[in-house]
Amino acid sequence: MPRLLSVIALALLVGCQSALPESPPPLADMEEPPALFAEPADEDARQKLPLGCYSGVEVTDPRTTLEERLADAPAAGVLVGNVVANSPGDAAGLVAGDLLLSAQVDGSMQTLTAPSEWRRIEQTAAPGTVVTLRLDRAGSERQTRVTLAPRVRRSERLASTRLREEEKVGVVVRTATEVEAGAAGLGVGGGAVVVGLSRGSPWRLVDVRLGDVLTRIGDQPVTHPQAVLTAIRNAKGPTLDLVFMRADTRHNVQAPLSSRTNEVREVGLPLVFTYSRDRGTTTTSMLLGLIHYRSTAAAWRMRLLWLISFGGGDSDRLLEVAR
Repeated sequence: MPRLLSVIALALLVGCQSALPESPPPLADMEEPPALFAEPADEDARQKLPLGCYSGVEVTDPRTTLEERLADAPAAGVLVGNVVANSPGDAAGLVAGDLLLSAQVDGSMQTLTAPSEWRRIEQTAAPGTVVTLRLDRAGSERQTRVTLAPRVRRSERLASTRLREEEKVGVVVRTATEVEAGAAGLGVGGGAVVVGLSRGSPWRLVDVRLGDVLTRIGDQPVTHPQAVLTAIRNAKGPTLDLVFMRADTRHNVQAPLSSRTNEVREVGLPLVFTYSRDRGTTTTSMLLGLIHYRSTAAAWRMRLLWLISFGGGDSDRLLEVAR
């Protein structure tokens, strides 16, 4: 009897399925040209861009957690991370921790949702422009005015971010450089350049290409590459309104979305017969594991009576061809 129980326990172990994967595998057909792994060598062109204005206010995204960044709604304001001493921002009374909600320039009000929008104001406004800011400080809303000063030294090059989406589109994007963002009418840090695209991506159907600069997706501007992934992830319909720039030409398309294909097949009668096919690996088990067969594209193995096993597979050389 104990021996029978041991045999049954062994059979149960043989028949146990491995844990389900927590995340899907990387797309095998993702096209990522090596030439696009690095940013374009446009530093000389960046140095020739207008210097813009200076406020002395350094801003960041107020969303600190991944859950907040993946939320459907954009950020409510931009967070002041630092205010340079004796700068226009310091003279206006701004301090680190203030949340800038909106900015009014020349009578036009703009809600602030990303750091690139504040940088765009500094880039495009003329020296001496007065920016009226609505801000939140420790839960209390207030207003102040910042008089922008001419910038005398160019800021450091912004670090690039590279992000991938592999569930509905199959796309890899990176932060647009200052030159690319400026050509698309965006602030520093805004825009997303397509640097990878699945060969089966639905965006190829609407002629999205590698190198295109995404400027708007859904009903939101692309103020950061994360905005692209968030819009795709939260999309409710089969398409998204997509705006991108290519060689100074603006394109507006209805970009379709897709979903993962399913390659896993399983069938079984517990302890009697099980069969599974998972991404190129086939497994068959019969009669409490008395017969167990497993194969891949390169090799196969069969086990009988839990003790006897044999198998075969590809060699490391090709067959000789008769001349």
